[in-house]
Amino acid sequence: MNFLSANDVSKEEIGRIFEIADAIVAGKQTASIKEHTVLAMYFEKPSTRTRLSFEVGMTHLGGRAIFIDSKTSQASKGETHADTAKMLSNYCDFIAARLNKHTDLLEMASNSEVPLINAMTDLEHPTQAIADLYTIRSHVKALKGTKIAFLGDVQNNTFNSLMVLAAKMGSEIVLIGPQGYLPKSKYVTKVKEYSKVIATNSLEDGLDSADVVYTDSFISLADTFGPVDQAEVEKRKKLFSAYQLNQNTLSMAGKNAIVMHPLPAHRGDEITSDVLDGPKSVTMEQARNKLLLNKALVLYLSQH
Repeated sequence: MNFLSANDVSKEEIGRIFEIADAIVAGKQTASIKEHTVLAMYFEKPSTRTRLSFEVGMTHLGGRAIFIDSKTSQASKGETHADTAKMLSNYCDFIAARLNKHTDLLEMASNSEVPLINAMTDLEHPTQAIADLYTIRSHVKALKGTKIAFLGDVQNNTFNSLMVLAAKMGSEIVLIGPQGYLPKSKYVTKVKEYSKVIATNSLEDGLDSADVVYTDSFISLADTFGPVDQAEVEKRKKLFSAYQLNQNTLSMAGKNAIVMHPLPAHRGDEITSDVLDGPKSVTMEQARNKLLLNKALVLYLSQH
Protein backbone atom coordinates (compact mmCIF):
# COMPACT_ATOMS: atom_id res chain seq x y z
CA MET A 1 0.00 0.00 0.00
CA ASN A 2 1.23 3.49 -0.90
CA PHE A 3 0.35 6.91 0.51
CA LEU A 4 0.45 9.11 -2.59
CA SER A 5 -2.68 11.23 -2.44
CA ALA A 6 -5.52 12.29 -0.19
CA ASN A 7 -7.75 10.67 -2.80
CA ASP A 8 -6.27 7.25 -2.02
CA VAL A 9 -7.37 6.90 1.62
CA SER A 10 -10.87 6.34 2.96
CA LYS A 11 -12.52 7.82 6.03
CA GLU A 12 -11.98 4.50 7.79
CA GLU A 13 -8.27 4.43 6.90
CA ILE A 14 -7.81 7.99 8.16
CA GLY A 15 -9.50 6.94 11.39
CA ARG A 16 -7.20 3.93 11.74
CA ILE A 17 -4.07 6.08 11.29
CA PHE A 18 -5.43 8.45 13.95
CA GLU A 19 -6.04 5.49 16.30
CA ILE A 20 -2.39 4.47 15.95
CA ALA A 21 -1.31 8.05 16.65
CA ASP A 22 -3.56 8.16 19.73
CA ALA A 23 -2.03 4.90 20.95
CA ILE A 24 1.48 6.31 20.57
CA VAL A 25 0.51 9.38 22.60
CA ALA A 26 -1.08 7.22 25.28
CA GLY A 27 1.92 4.92 25.45
CA LYS A 28 -0.23 2.01 24.33
CA GLN A 29 1.28 1.41 20.90
CA THR A 30 1.05 -2.25 19.92
CA ALA A 31 1.97 -2.01 16.24
CA SER A 32 5.65 -2.20 15.36
CA ILE A 33 8.04 -2.35 12.43
CA LYS A 34 10.58 -5.06 11.78
CA GLU A 35 14.00 -4.63 13.31
CA HIS A 36 16.40 -2.69 11.07
CA THR A 37 13.60 -1.36 8.86
CA VAL A 38 14.97 1.34 6.53
CA LEU A 39 13.16 4.29 4.98
CA ALA A 40 14.80 5.89 1.93
CA MET A 41 14.05 9.61 1.66
CA TYR A 42 14.57 10.66 -1.95
CA PHE A 43 14.19 14.45 -2.19
CA GLU A 44 14.40 16.80 -5.15
CA LYS A 45 13.49 19.85 -3.05
CA PRO A 46 14.59 21.29 0.31
CA SER A 47 12.87 20.22 3.51
CA THR A 48 13.12 20.89 7.23
CA ARG A 49 10.06 19.55 9.08
CA THR A 50 9.18 16.69 6.73
CA ARG A 51 12.73 15.37 6.52
CA LEU A 52 13.42 15.70 10.23
CA SER A 53 10.10 14.19 11.30
CA PHE A 54 10.72 11.09 9.17
CA GLU A 55 14.32 10.73 10.36
CA VAL A 56 13.45 11.12 14.04
CA GLY A 57 10.29 9.05 13.65
CA MET A 58 12.11 6.08 12.16
CA THR A 59 14.67 6.25 14.95
CA HIS A 60 11.88 6.26 17.56
CA LEU A 61 10.33 3.21 15.89
CA GLY A 62 13.62 1.29 15.97
CA GLY A 63 14.42 1.70 12.28
CA ARG A 64 16.51 4.10 10.26
CA ALA A 65 15.97 6.76 7.60
CA ILE A 66 18.55 7.47 4.89
CA PHE A 67 18.44 10.79 3.03
CA ILE A 68 19.23 10.87 -0.70
CA ASP A 69 19.54 14.28 -2.35
CA SER A 70 18.68 13.93 -6.05
CA LYS A 71 21.36 16.51 -6.88
CA THR A 72 24.11 14.27 -5.53
CA SER A 73 22.65 11.00 -6.83
CA GLN A 74 22.76 9.44 -10.28
CA ALA A 75 19.51 11.26 -11.07
CA SER A 76 21.69 14.32 -11.67
CA LYS A 77 23.24 12.38 -14.55
CA GLY A 78 19.92 11.31 -16.04
CA GLU A 79 18.84 8.18 -14.19
CA THR A 80 15.07 7.88 -14.51
CA HIS A 81 12.55 7.96 -11.68
CA ALA A 82 11.57 4.42 -12.60
CA ASP A 83 15.11 3.10 -12.26
CA THR A 84 15.64 5.08 -9.07
CA ALA A 85 12.53 3.51 -7.54
CA LYS A 86 13.61 0.01 -8.56
CA MET A 87 17.02 0.54 -6.99
CA LEU A 88 15.72 2.07 -3.76
CA SER A 89 13.13 -0.68 -3.27
CA ASN A 90 15.88 -3.29 -3.65
CA TYR A 91 17.71 -1.79 -0.67
CA CYS A 92 15.00 -0.30 1.55
CA ASP A 93 11.66 -1.18 3.11
CA PHE A 94 9.89 2.17 2.50
CA ILE A 95 10.44 5.19 0.26
CA ALA A 96 9.43 8.77 1.00
CA ALA A 97 9.78 10.97 -2.07
CA ARG A 98 9.62 14.76 -2.39
CA LEU A 99 9.44 15.48 -6.11
CA ASN A 100 8.85 18.37 -8.47
CA LYS A 101 6.11 16.62 -10.41
CA HIS A 102 3.30 14.40 -9.17
CA THR A 103 3.54 12.41 -12.40
CA ASP A 104 7.12 11.48 -11.46
CA LEU A 105 5.84 10.22 -8.10
CA LEU A 106 3.34 8.00 -9.87
CA GLU A 107 6.16 6.66 -12.07
CA MET A 108 8.18 5.82 -8.99
CA ALA A 109 5.21 4.16 -7.33
CA SER A 110 4.54 1.94 -10.32
CA ASN A 111 8.18 0.76 -10.26
CA SER A 112 8.64 0.31 -6.52
CA GLU A 113 8.27 -3.01 -4.74
CA VAL A 114 7.89 -1.32 -1.33
CA PRO A 115 5.39 1.25 0.01
CA LEU A 116 5.98 4.77 -1.30
CA ILE A 117 4.99 7.90 0.63
CA ASN A 118 4.38 11.27 -0.97
CA ALA A 119 6.55 13.72 0.98
CA MET A 120 5.30 16.55 -1.29
CA THR A 121 4.79 17.20 -4.99
CA ASP A 122 3.47 20.12 -6.99
CA LEU A 123 -0.08 18.76 -6.57
CA GLU A 124 -0.21 17.40 -3.03
CA HIS A 125 1.34 17.31 0.43
CA PRO A 126 -0.63 14.53 2.15
CA THR A 127 1.73 13.91 5.08
CA GLN A 128 1.36 17.57 6.06
CA ALA A 129 -2.40 17.37 5.56
CA ILE A 130 -2.98 14.32 7.73
CA ALA A 131 -0.95 15.87 10.57
CA ASP A 132 -2.96 19.07 10.16
CA LEU A 133 -6.26 17.20 10.27
CA TYR A 134 -5.17 15.40 13.44
CA THR A 135 -4.30 18.80 14.92
CA ILE A 136 -7.72 20.19 14.02
CA ARG A 137 -9.40 17.17 15.58
CA SER A 138 -7.79 17.95 18.93
CA HIS A 139 -9.32 21.45 18.96
CA VAL A 140 -12.90 20.84 17.80
CA LYS A 141 -15.81 18.84 19.16
CA ALA A 142 -16.06 16.82 15.95
CA LEU A 143 -14.56 17.02 12.47
CA LYS A 144 -18.02 16.59 10.99
CA GLY A 145 -19.51 20.06 10.51
CA THR A 146 -16.29 21.90 11.36
CA LYS A 147 -15.79 24.86 9.02
CA ILE A 148 -12.26 25.14 7.63
CA ALA A 149 -11.41 28.34 5.75
CA PHE A 150 -8.40 28.35 3.45
CA LEU A 151 -7.15 31.88 2.90
CA GLY A 152 -4.99 33.37 0.13
CA ASP A 153 -3.41 31.24 -2.57
CA VAL A 154 -5.93 28.43 -2.48
CA GLN A 155 -4.47 26.72 -5.56
CA ASN A 156 -2.00 25.07 -3.23
CA ASN A 157 -0.66 21.53 -2.84
CA THR A 158 -1.22 21.39 0.94
CA PHE A 159 -4.74 22.79 0.57
CA ASN A 160 -5.51 20.20 -2.12
CA SER A 161 -4.66 17.36 0.24
CA LEU A 162 -6.16 18.77 3.42
CA MET A 163 -9.51 19.81 1.99
CA VAL A 164 -10.05 16.34 0.54
CA LEU A 165 -9.10 14.56 3.78
CA ALA A 166 -11.21 16.96 5.86
CA ALA A 167 -14.22 16.64 3.55
CA LYS A 168 -14.07 12.86 3.88
CA MET A 169 -14.44 13.35 7.62
CA GLY A 170 -17.43 15.67 7.10
CA SER A 171 -15.81 19.09 7.50
CA GLU A 172 -17.11 22.06 5.50
CA ILE A 173 -14.59 23.74 3.21
CA VAL A 174 -14.32 27.42 2.27
CA LEU A 175 -11.74 28.71 -0.21
CA ILE A 176 -11.09 32.45 0.01
CA GLY A 177 -8.92 34.27 -2.50
CA PRO A 178 -8.86 36.87 -5.28
CA GLN A 179 -11.03 36.48 -8.35
CA GLY A 180 -9.21 34.56 -11.05
CA TYR A 181 -7.21 32.56 -8.54
CA LEU A 182 -10.04 30.47 -7.13
CA PRO A 183 -9.61 26.82 -8.10
CA LYS A 184 -11.84 24.76 -10.33
CA SER A 185 -9.71 21.69 -9.98
CA LYS A 186 -10.37 17.97 -9.64
CA TYR A 187 -9.73 18.41 -5.92
CA VAL A 188 -12.66 20.79 -5.52
CA THR A 189 -14.79 18.34 -7.49
CA LYS A 190 -13.65 15.55 -5.18
CA VAL A 191 -14.53 17.55 -2.06
CA LYS A 192 -18.07 18.00 -3.36
CA GLU A 193 -18.53 14.22 -3.28
CA TYR A 194 -18.20 14.26 0.50
CA SER A 195 -19.07 17.67 1.87
CA LYS A 196 -19.95 21.29 1.25
CA VAL A 197 -17.38 23.53 -0.45
CA ILE A 198 -17.62 27.27 -1.17
CA ALA A 199 -15.18 29.41 -3.16
CA THR A 200 -15.40 33.16 -2.62
CA ASN A 201 -13.36 36.35 -2.87
CA SER A 202 -15.17 37.83 0.15
CA LEU A 203 -13.29 37.67 3.44
CA GLU A 204 -16.39 38.51 5.46
CA ASP A 205 -18.58 35.85 3.87
CA GLY A 206 -15.90 33.18 3.83
CA LEU A 207 -14.62 33.64 7.37
CA ASP A 208 -18.01 33.99 9.02
CA SER A 209 -18.24 31.32 11.77
CA ALA A 210 -15.04 29.61 10.60
CA ASP A 211 -13.56 27.21 13.16
CA VAL A 212 -10.18 27.01 11.43
CA VAL A 213 -8.38 29.72 9.44
CA TYR A 214 -5.55 28.24 7.39
CA THR A 215 -3.07 30.15 5.26
CA ASP A 216 0.17 29.44 3.41
CA SER A 217 2.69 31.34 1.33
CA PHE A 218 1.21 33.46 -1.47
CA ILE A 219 4.02 32.28 -3.72
CA SER A 220 4.54 28.76 -2.39
CA LEU A 221 4.35 26.81 -5.63
CA ALA A 222 6.40 29.30 -7.62
CA ASP A 223 8.92 29.50 -4.79
CA THR A 224 9.14 25.76 -4.25
CA PHE A 225 8.81 24.36 -7.73
CA GLY A 226 10.29 27.36 -9.71
CA PRO A 227 11.96 28.73 -11.59
CA VAL A 228 10.78 31.85 -9.80
CA ASP A 229 9.33 34.60 -12.01
CA GLN A 230 10.07 37.72 -9.98
CA ALA A 231 7.45 39.73 -11.85
CA GLU A 232 4.82 37.12 -10.94
CA VAL A 233 6.01 37.15 -7.33
CA GLU A 234 5.56 40.92 -7.06
CA LYS A 235 2.17 40.69 -8.80
CA ARG A 236 1.00 38.04 -6.35
CA LYS A 237 2.20 39.97 -3.32
CA LYS A 238 0.13 42.99 -4.34
CA LEU A 239 -2.91 40.98 -5.41
CA PHE A 240 -2.96 38.75 -2.34
CA SER A 241 -2.11 41.43 0.22
CA ALA A 242 -5.83 41.99 0.84
CA TYR A 243 -6.03 38.36 2.03
CA GLN A 244 -3.31 38.61 4.66
CA LEU A 245 -4.12 36.80 7.89
CA ASN A 246 -3.86 39.58 10.48
CA GLN A 247 -5.81 40.56 13.58
CA ASN A 248 -8.52 42.29 11.57
CA THR A 249 -8.95 39.28 9.29
CA LEU A 250 -8.99 36.89 12.23
CA SER A 251 -11.73 38.92 13.93
CA MET A 252 -14.07 37.95 11.08
CA ALA A 253 -13.81 34.24 11.97
CA GLY A 254 -15.51 32.34 14.78
CA LYS A 255 -14.77 33.38 18.36
CA ASN A 256 -12.78 30.21 19.09
CA ALA A 257 -11.17 29.85 15.66
CA ILE A 258 -7.65 28.45 15.50
CA VAL A 259 -4.93 29.69 13.16
CA MET A 260 -2.93 27.25 11.04
CA HIS A 261 0.09 27.53 8.75
CA PRO A 262 2.25 24.61 7.53
CA LEU A 263 5.48 26.66 7.75
CA PRO A 264 7.84 28.09 6.74
CA ALA A 265 5.97 31.40 6.98
CA HIS A 266 6.72 34.64 5.18
CA ARG A 267 6.04 36.92 8.13
CA GLY A 268 4.39 40.16 7.08
CA ASP A 269 3.17 38.70 3.77
CA GLU A 270 0.50 36.00 4.14
CA ILE A 271 0.45 36.28 7.94
CA THR A 272 1.53 38.77 10.58
CA SER A 273 3.83 37.81 13.43
CA ASP A 274 1.31 38.75 16.11
CA VAL A 275 -1.16 36.23 14.67
CA LEU A 276 1.43 33.54 13.90
CA ASP A 277 2.80 33.75 17.44
CA GLY A 278 -0.56 34.59 19.05
CA PRO A 279 -2.76 32.54 21.38
CA LYS A 280 -4.95 31.19 18.60
CA SER A 281 -2.05 29.86 16.56
CA VAL A 282 -1.45 26.09 16.58
CA THR A 283 1.38 26.15 14.04
CA MET A 284 3.98 24.65 16.39
CA GLU A 285 1.51 21.92 17.31
CA GLN A 286 1.12 21.19 13.59
CA ALA A 287 4.88 20.83 13.30
CA ARG A 288 5.08 18.51 16.33
CA ASN A 289 2.26 16.39 14.99
CA LYS A 290 4.17 15.73 11.77
CA LEU A 291 6.52 13.55 13.80
CA LEU A 292 3.63 11.72 15.45
CA LEU A 293 1.62 11.17 12.28
CA ASN A 294 4.60 10.11 10.20
CA LYS A 295 5.29 7.42 12.78
CA ALA A 296 1.63 6.38 12.73
CA LEU A 297 1.66 6.33 8.94
CA VAL A 298 4.74 4.10 8.73
CA LEU A 299 3.21 1.73 11.29
CA TYR A 300 -0.06 1.65 9.36
CA LEU A 301 1.67 0.95 6.03
CA SER A 302 3.78 -1.77 7.63
CA GLN A 303 0.55 -3.65 8.40
CA HIS A 304 -0.84 -3.46 4.85
